[in-house]
Amino acid sequence: MSSPTTSTSTTPSVSAASATRRVAMLTLGCARNEVDSEELAGRLAGGGWELVDAESTPDVIVVNTCGFVESAKKDSVDTLLAAADTGAKVVAVGCLAERYGEELAASLPEADAVLGFDHYPDLAERLGDVVAGHAVASHVPVDRRTLLPISPAQRQDARKDDDVTVPGHAWGPAALRKRLDDGPVASLKIASGCDRRCSFCAIPSFRGSFVSRLPDEIVAEGAWLAAQGVRELVLVSENSTSYGKDLGREHAGQGALEAVLTRLAAIPGIDRVRVSYLQPAETRPNLVRAIATTSGVADYFDMSFQHSSEPVLRRMRRFGNTESFLGLVEQIRALAPDAGIRSNVIVGFPGETEADVDELARFLTEARLDAVGVFGYSDEDGTEAEGLDEKNDADTIAARVARVSALAEELTAQRAEDRVGTEVVVLVEREETDDDDCVGRAAHQAPEVDGECVVLDGEKYSVGDLLRARVVDTEGVDLIVEVVEVLPRATPGSQ
Repeated sequence: MSSPTTSTSTTPSVSAASATRRVAMLTLGCARNEVDSEELAGRLAGGGWELVDAESTPDVIVVNTCGFVESAKKDSVDTLLAAADTGAKVVAVGCLAERYGEELAASLPEADAVLGFDHYPDLAERLGDVVAGHAVASHVPVDRRTLLPISPAQRQDARKDDDVTVPGHAWGPAALRKRLDDGPVASLKIASGCDRRCSFCAIPSFRGSFVSRLPDEIVAEGAWLAAQGVRELVLVSENSTSYGKDLGREHAGQGALEAVLTRLAAIPGIDRVRVSYLQPAETRPNLVRAIATTSGVADYFDMSFQHSSEPVLRRMRRFGNTESFLGLVEQIRALAPDAGIRSNVIVGFPGETEADVDELARFLTEARLDAVGVFGYSDEDGTEAEGLDEKNDADTIAARVARVSALAEELTAQRAEDRVGTEVVVLVEREETDDDDCVGRAAHQAPEVDGECVVLDGEKYSVGDLLRARVVDTEGVDLIVEVVEVLPRATPGSQ
């Protein structure tokens, strides 16, 4: 692999000359990007940069962009333009920058640099070049799946030998993570990349092949987060059910993720471990049992169903159907009746018919999921689906989104109502400023994507408190709860 292109100037970088450099980081997109931003913050702090808010007149604003779908791309570009309006230098990193590189730089002269993942280890120096006014050559995109061997078993050694940068994996003395907020919840990356070839998804081309992190490294970072006051760990990746397949006989195979979950749940100070991004076709009974029954692990299943009509799933290059998915839901609820199950679905995919939408509606009705994200299909550059025939027009897609969204809203509200009279354990995450309540989440609710718990008489409690509470009412998917008791806080430690 060729080395990343850096500054075109031979003048010494500002990194050695200035002790007052200020940088702000703005993060868009998913929790995986949030982890990457905290790694970059650690690298920048270690390189002599002071992390400040974007409103605090930084020298540089680094925008960690999202490049997943068209709306996310637009949000990223709008954020870059707004950052440029502040007068600070602006540097684009993240998925949009990695995916489009030079093309993004040419269309967005307001950005002073567009840097890819391979620039991350030297980001402190590159920002110094930007502040000094030296031109930094834009990232040249490459299909990152080509950077590592096809065989998962060979990737760990090849990654080290070829120095392939995998964002969010640089834990250790050379690149300590730096938290960008002080909340009681933090994401923890367990792997990056994806080997699946879903016809609608471009992520593997710019995130690369699937690469797991070593279990000891994950647990060490989890213990560090506990020492920072974190009480809930949210495990993130592009596909958590593939975890361990590239780690060799010592770690790989069925049980690798289950073992990591057990170790993380045992960390002093960590009260809840949550897994996200599970593939239904790879979710085995042992993993279901581990998530549903392991003490300290949230009985929460973030299942990537995407659809339930078999013909649509096949065109998506995915597996399963309504009956197999309902069987998985039944398996989960047999072990944990109150488990939270969420998913995203795509409607309007090329070739999708009204009968396919009816089948999806049947699945959602019978599955009674706790949260459902509904997305209308749109072409993505470089994907197989972009070239498929039988495209649905925009009006048809919009009508189907409206239909399925209304059904999902009704069903998830009913699922929330079923919880009235039950008890939940709520982690308080914020205080409301306009009343006396506070807000947190129960085990079946993940950050940002699901509902919340509104805690009555919340002025008695603080952010980070863990509360046993009784559900007394609902508002859509949100629960209204009364506190029964405050649960004790474990003393953070390390393993």
